[in-house]
Amino acid sequence: MADAATFESRMLIDGKLVDGEAGTFVNINPANEETLGQVADASKADMNRAIDAARRSFDETDWSTNHQLRKRCLEQLHEAIESELEELREELISEVGAPRAVTHGPQLDAPLADGLRYPARLIETFEWETDLGDSVVSVTGVNTTRKVWREPVGVVGAIVPWNFPFEVAINKLGQALATGNTVVLKPAPDTPFNATRLGRLIAENTDIPAGVVNVVTASNHLVGEQLTLSPKVDMISFTGSTAVGKRIMEKGAATMKRLFLELGGKSATIVLEDADFNTACLIGIGPLLHAGQGCAAPTRMLLPRSRYDEGVAILKVIYENIAPGDPQDPGTLCGPVISAKQQSRILGYIRKGLDEGATMIVGSTEAPTQFEQGFWVSPTLFIDVDNSMRIAQEEIFGPVLVVIPYEDEEDAVRIANDSAYGLAGNVMSGSLERSLAVARRLRAGFIGLNGTAGYGADTPFGGYKNSGVGRQNGIAGFEQYTEIKSVAYPAR
Repeated sequence: MADAATFESRMLIDGKLVDGEAGTFVNINPANEETLGQVADASKADMNRAIDAARRSFDETDWSTNHQLRKRCLEQLHEAIESELEELREELISEVGAPRAVTHGPQLDAPLADGLRYPARLIETFEWETDLGDSVVSVTGVNTTRKVWREPVGVVGAIVPWNFPFEVAINKLGQALATGNTVVLKPAPDTPFNATRLGRLIAENTDIPAGVVNVVTASNHLVGEQLTLSPKVDMISFTGSTAVGKRIMEKGAATMKRLFLELGGKSATIVLEDADFNTACLIGIGPLLHAGQGCAAPTRMLLPRSRYDEGVAILKVIYENIAPGDPQDPGTLCGPVISAKQQSRILGYIRKGLDEGATMIVGSTEAPTQFEQGFWVSPTLFIDVDNSMRIAQEEIFGPVLVVIPYEDEEDAVRIANDSAYGLAGNVMSGSLERSLAVARRLRAGFIGLNGTAGYGADTPFGGYKNSGVGRQNGIAGFEQYTEIKSVAYPAR
């Protein structure tokens, strides 16, 4: 476990590591409810100082135009993080409850690999200026040279969730900074230490100018809402729940905020009847990784009625043999959930599933008894689920899989698309061509076929419908942090 002395309690505002006007708040280990340490608690005045610093740095320095400085700074930050990689790993295990195994994938190692280096490379290769050629413009009759410029949006408020905090933060910072924006980073109050570590590394190990990145920690969610309300903030980049995303969209309308919203999901895996079920049903493990606390977790599994019992039997064995465990243990896949509030919410959904008539063949409506402290939920498997049930329509964000029968391929596609969400999905088939054909009919933004997933800094990630607006990563993600300016002048 990380030594408390390694935790950074201070915020980064205008280039300085500072305390919070509201005092401090406690950071808790969700696996055992022990206090990890205190962290600065910002007031609205602290947040406004951070916003002012970001505004000033964008308006009065050359950060927005100095490509080489930005590239160098991102490379420096990558090296600084790597120098404290194992300390950061222990920190994420402690404050997020992330299983150690998951930190070697999407929680830490995978995003660090290219989360900063990919956008740093794009600084040199991105088409910042497009030449539309010379043309006699009908309105003026003048032979005109026409250009399209890409410029940074301005000040970005980056709001980060607690489930994959480093992964989300590093991808937001990488693309927002590479495109020339300044940033106010607001981590979730449940997981502040990875963000304050980033603040310290920026202050002590990079040439990032004062005010370009600010890290503001607060226990009061209304402090973060200052980012949405302030006319000095040009864009909100938010990852979190659909309910909060809608509030940001509504509140940000007053100042015409640009938005990137990566929100919730209720992703479906379609297992076609020609699939190898022993392999295909392994995707059912997905909701158990990190206790199902992932927006793209495949929480609905659709099985053909002709092979339904076969698939259920495989899933039952998986769920009976994976138990929640200490996230420090390298063999643990399912750790704790983040808080008592989340634990209560998930258990409430499990009870609702039973009330609606679903059959729980593995799991419990109560917290597992083998842990004296911490926030735990048993892996839970529901069968005989109708897609209209709340457990099939609403994001539970816990280790719960619902299994739904379908009649034929048309029925499977209909059920998968019958959701307010459209973040991710999977198709399992013995035929790649058939998987591709079904994938084209799914209304979701991130599709894996036959056991693969396209995650990476160069791959756009985001969803349709209530799953959000815009994309994280890739050229599409990079471009959303820019504005478009069309320029014309008389041809020479």
